[in-house]
Amino acid sequence: MTAAENKKNISDALVLFGMTGDLAHKKIFPALYAMAKRGRLKVPVIGVASSAMTRAQLRKRIAGSIRQSGKIDDRPAFEQLISQVHYVSGDYTLPDTFTRLKQALAGARRPAHYLAIPPSLFATVIKSLDACGLAQGARVIVEKPFGRDLASARELNRLACSVFPEESIFRIDHFLGKEAIMNILYFRFANSFLEPIWNRDHIDSIQITLSETFGVGNRGGFYESAGCLRDVIQNHLFQVVALLAMEPPAYPGYDAVHSEKAKVFQAMRPLQSEDLVRGQYKGYRQEAHVDPRSDVETYCALRLFIDSWRWAGVPWFLRSGKCLAQDAAEVLVQMKAPPQKLFADSHPARGRANYLRFRLSPRSAVALAARVKRSGKEFIGDQRELYLLDDDPLEESPYERLLADALAGDRALFTSEEAIEAAWAVLEPVLIRHSKALTYAAGGWGPRKARELIADHGGWHNPEPESACGDTLPTAPI
Repeated sequence: MTAAENKKNISDALVLFGMTGDLAHKKIFPALYAMAKRGRLKVPVIGVASSAMTRAQLRKRIAGSIRQSGKIDDRPAFEQLISQVHYVSGDYTLPDTFTRLKQALAGARRPAHYLAIPPSLFATVIKSLDACGLAQGARVIVEKPFGRDLASARELNRLACSVFPEESIFRIDHFLGKEAIMNILYFRFANSFLEPIWNRDHIDSIQITLSETFGVGNRGGFYESAGCLRDVIQNHLFQVVALLAMEPPAYPGYDAVHSEKAKVFQAMRPLQSEDLVRGQYKGYRQEAHVDPRSDVETYCALRLFIDSWRWAGVPWFLRSGKCLAQDAAEVLVQMKAPPQKLFADSHPARGRANYLRFRLSPRSAVALAARVKRSGKEFIGDQRELYLLDDDPLEESPYERLLADALAGDRALFTSEEAIEAAWAVLEPVLIRHSKALTYAAGGWGPRKARELIADHGGWHNPEPESACGDTLPTAPI
């Protein structure tokens, strides 16, 4: 693409629906401030929400949002951001709101409409943008969850594609904007030593953990409508699985990556109730906006199979939950033990065979565990990690990266219609038909029953504090 074509492709305004919402406060305004500091925010930002707000109140809200995530350390960038933000208050169901939005856009021809609003309002806003002529030449950025099951995802895709062309629809999952997640794709296909062993002949199992130490907080109402399975597994963790399991793209470019990721979801075996353990932390039912008889899960552990040539027979174990022991996201690729026991400890009775570990958060790292002989005449040794820390405190936040990409029309880190529908099809059997959520205590690793899923493959690897890295990581009990 030439420089002229690239400039023509850039959005000339950002419309933020949900301006006064939790997501905008916690993530979007800090991201916009970071873009302003880097000189990357060059378009007006038009906020839309139902609350009335003066210019002074708007400034105070944005400043509070930025200070909550850090500090205002670049006054010119902050003032630039404030000067570029405008506000339209109104009801999303009323045509007059969109008439005033059109006036505020002042003739922008390629706006990007960011729907940082409850999913129940997606269809309303998309239809209204179409009706008032604000969809033509525009893009739409849709926050997760994209649907709540296969039928609703298909209906939302149908509606979005009836108003916007597919290349103008950006289905956002902030997990894909994380540097550590991007590194999985790079590490897999930039290193030739990995390909010969990256298959069912050498890999015993793969497990992925996304754990949080906190509860639902003030998001009880949202969690009652979503739960861990919809909120985390279907999008965040499935996207990690796709990057680990996909075949090499046929050519450089996001279309090829999207195609290969969709094939992974299509090859996944639909989940059955025996593949899933649901949990709920003690005290969840006492949280604000939560049904006192709720069976919504705040924890999920599941066993997954990908029926492809590369992965046939290899189990994938996924788990995520709130009120767990660590704030961490980690992948453990467990290799098979050597085929012959040449040394007394080459098939360790305790601990693990060699593995590859991706630490995704709180800091990005890659570790390879290998056995090393101890000094002396005996052929015994210890397993140690070759540990590569790749952590840059100045790296872009996921929302900063994804917002900049959406404004530029770069869809590489966004998900496709095909992939989303295929992922929902995998979960469809267990969205309604599942066992009751088991209660678990805060500060541990979830329900004990989750052990049974992975008992034949060494047990769960519980992420350790970073100070423990570099040593053998034993299997810890749940």
